[in-house]
Amino acid sequence: MKTSNYTRIRLLLSLALLAWLSAVGAQTEVAPEDHSYKPLTLKLNDNGSKYVRFIIWHQQWAVTNNLAIDDAKLQVSTMARRSRFLAYAQVSSRFLLLMHFGLNNLSPSNLDGLGNGGNGPQFFLHDAWTEFKVLPKSLYIGTGLHYWKGLTRLASQSTLNFMTMDNPRPFAPWHSLGVTDQFARHLGVYIKGELGKLDYRLAVNNPLNPANALGAGKDFGTRSSGLTYNGSAKADEGGKPVGNTIIEGYFRYNVLDAESTVLPFNVGSYLGTKKILALGAGFFLHPDGMYRESDKTHENVSHFAVDAFYDAPLSEGDCLNAYAAFTRFNYGKNYLSRWAGTGNNVYAHVGYKFKNTKFMPYVAYQYGDYEGYEDPVKGLDIGLNYFMNAHHAKITLEYHQVTGDFRDVPAATQVDGINRQIRLQTHIFL
Repeated sequence: MKTSNYTRIRLLLSLALLAWLSAVGAQTEVAPEDHSYKPLTLKLNDNGSKYVRFIIWHQQWAVTNNLAIDDAKLQVSTMARRSRFLAYAQVSSRFLLLMHFGLNNLSPSNLDGLGNGGNGPQFFLHDAWTEFKVLPKSLYIGTGLHYWKGLTRLASQSTLNFMTMDNPRPFAPWHSLGVTDQFARHLGVYIKGELGKLDYRLAVNNPLNPANALGAGKDFGTRSSGLTYNGSAKADEGGKPVGNTIIEGYFRYNVLDAESTVLPFNVGSYLGTKKILALGAGFFLHPDGMYRESDKTHENVSHFAVDAFYDAPLSEGDCLNAYAAFTRFNYGKNYLSRWAGTGNNVYAHVGYKFKNTKFMPYVAYQYGDYEGYEDPVKGLDIGLNYFMNAHHAKITLEYHQVTGDFRDVPAATQVDGINRQIRLQTHIFL
């Protein structure tokens, strides 16, 4: 007899409840184990002001098949969502060097027999930049493959300390991922700094070769725009190259505690160790980025956004986390990109870490109203974090749903643009 999706979901939730109760019971040990450790840092002088810091992390996932398919046999797939190594060196207050490499989304479908036949099992370069101090705190200049991105806070989200399980999918905050950049990183020049309670980041970058982009810049919409995101590969009417410059930036005002700007990676939650209220605004501009083959003309890409982030304890031992962003995307009339599209996107999430516990439930919602689709794209995530040792060791269980999107799920495994999954993540970083 076939098992209904309802029965399977109920079974999974029952197992999750048992795991939760087991974890709660484990917290009653008389002498809990000490999980604390010193960061992996190599001191280069006696007082530690010169150093090399190493960070290693893994995120392992177990994901069900699409539960929106009636009477589909329940399947669970495992994958290495991220396996990364990052090192940065501060050998002088005047300059900093950073290198970050690793892999993403290693699954049974892209494993290779000897690990050398494809890009699935291969580590690749995520970040490689050098940075120089011009004016203390207020002005630094860096060059290389970098993550100092514009538009929103989540565009430069750290993958070490998500409050949710991952960045929201569809990846509207990472709208340029694989479209104009290499896995959310551009080659270019950036400046950053702090001016009182305001901090900023601005970058001038080169786009990815459109031939190497996800979908090669094609229009994913059901309403044809006649546009392709390959303007940097097309000369203008005079035969001159255009579209080779991207300008992006983000400005943040810290109402309460200040956040670090040493590295670009924005924290998902401080779990009550800070009081943060950050108001932001950003932009992403790609002049002549779009191309219309019918009349051999270019159009500009221009995105703008505002957001707000709150993460603070309400009382001793707890933490409330809330975030909201509004983004206006503009690629040209009716164009739908790989992750976003011309139109408006709203994203919000809220989570609460219960007082003196290791549990933090959350809910996240995304609404994209794009000209290229007749109906809106909606995303819903309902999850539970269990922090064994803050973000250094945690387990996250999540119900994930995307509705109205035909881009993110293979046609054979979707139902009218709907994807429903149960996802489990184990996460450790040192």
